[in-house]
Amino acid sequence: MWDKSQILALASDHAGFELKSFLIKILKEEGYQFQDYGAFSTESVDYPDFAHKLAKSVHAGLHTRGIVICGSGNGVCMVVNKYEGIRGALCWNSEQAELTRRHNDANVLCLPGRFIDFDDAIKAVKLFLNTDFEGGRHKTRVDKINIIG
Repeated sequence: MWDKSQILALASDHAGFELKSFLIKILKEEGYQFQDYGAFSTESVDYPDFAHKLAKSVHAGLHTRGIVICGSGNGVCMVVNKYEGIRGALCWNSEQAELTRRHNDANVLCLPGRFIDFDDAIKAVKLFLNTDFEGGRHKTRVDKINIIG
């Protein structure tokens, strides 16, 4: 279960800005704390710039979880998963967000700003924040993610 005193990392590119703005509004109303790593408008920007900022902050331990958004969700997901210890999950609905927390211990939720409606997105975010990792057989699998070579 997410402790609302923890600071959630948020980032998007221009294509995810409107969804991020909506999520910020709802999260703020519900007492969540967050750090917004940009973008700050719908003006065209390069998604890696903002995904790297978020991933670096989670990797450094400044945040335990993050949410990153671009048009398809794929680009930002690829960027954040370059960082050791980041388990970014592209989710198109709330069921995926719940399962990726429960089974994969995802710590970054990647959302497709152009392909998920706002209601589904906030449901996904709430499940992502409030679903615990099951551990057990899933921990064995998650432990194998960062093995290189």
